[in-house]
Amino acid sequence: MSRLPQVAAENSTPPPVDGFDAAAAERFAKLALACVHKEYPNKISHVLNSDTDVAPPRKLTPAFCGCYDWAFIRARTLAACPVGPYLPDAPFAAAARDALKKSLTAENLKAEANYLRGKGRASFERPYGLSWLLQLCAELREWDDPQAGEMSANLRPLEEVAVERLKTWLPKLSHPVRIGEHDQTAFGLGLMLDYARTAGNEEFAKLVSDSAKKFFVADKNCPLPYEPSGEDFLSPSLGEADVMRRVLPQNEFAKWLNEFMPQIPTTANADWLPVAISPDPSDPKLAHLDGLNLSRAWMLEGILSALPSEDPRGPALQATADAHRRAGLAAVTGEHYEGGHWLGSFAVYLTTKRGLSKPSVVTR
Repeated sequence: MSRLPQVAAENSTPPPVDGFDAAAAERFAKLALACVHKEYPNKISHVLNSDTDVAPPRKLTPAFCGCYDWAFIRARTLAACPVGPYLPDAPFAAAARDALKKSLTAENLKAEANYLRGKGRASFERPYGLSWLLQLCAELREWDDPQAGEMSANLRPLEEVAVERLKTWLPKLSHPVRIGEHDQTAFGLGLMLDYARTAGNEEFAKLVSDSAKKFFVADKNCPLPYEPSGEDFLSPSLGEADVMRRVLPQNEFAKWLNEFMPQIPTTANADWLPVAISPDPSDPKLAHLDGLNLSRAWMLEGILSALPSEDPRGPALQATADAHRRAGLAAVTGEHYEGGHWLGSFAVYLTTKRGLSKPSVVTR
């Protein structure tokens, strides 16, 4: 397999580690804009039904054919995040808007919806890519802007197909998928639930919430010492806790967490969950560990946000989240395309506190 190309050297300076400021937003947006319409290299997951299905990515999935593969819809969203509700007057705002406008046309998104309905594609990007797609839909719904409204309307056919696909699948899923990559059930459920609540889709929200409880409410003594696997970018244990904090009342969640993750200490140290170190950030799979630090950080912050303020585990959760935040953001350099095409989107999700109830912006 040939090595993926590198992102421009101008992206090689690590961003700040303490928040989402204008400089960090520009760096993250540049990473997205460098690949949002970059069709090749492309890792395609495509079922061929006939010779007519042999086509380049731009023909098959015209809205989401860049950024290496379809799953990284969030990398396209990245251009909107700093521009929309956060930094609408940033110097890169026009380029970001143009990039989104080029991708999220009504014609492109109708083609995407038709592709998703194609024969043999029932499991296409399920749940990871579909969950990030719904996150994009949620962000555009929340952005009070005429262009965002137009793109949101354009997305509706694909949004409806994605929701219907997930509503059909969840009742049939007999066991959760407990891995640290794309197929993880817990992480997907968290994104789905946040979308459903933003969209006011009570039926879908109930299905997702009930599914999380069915899969995880009886779990105890998670095997945290077994993590991470060598190619994880999500934590199975923290991902489970992060979705359960969304569906349980505070006191019930605090009790559940005590039984599920008894490893959390009551002293302010991060030794109980060391940061991960990628042995080779230029390797597409080994670079996952840099993303693991970022996703662990936002999951730890999510868990902490759902506990009572006096909970004795708070200092340890905060210290560990801070350590993972520093390690994760320091790796978002763009030096290697293997990480540059997606780590920036994880960094934006973390620093804007997207997974919490209220986004937070640091201005300087």
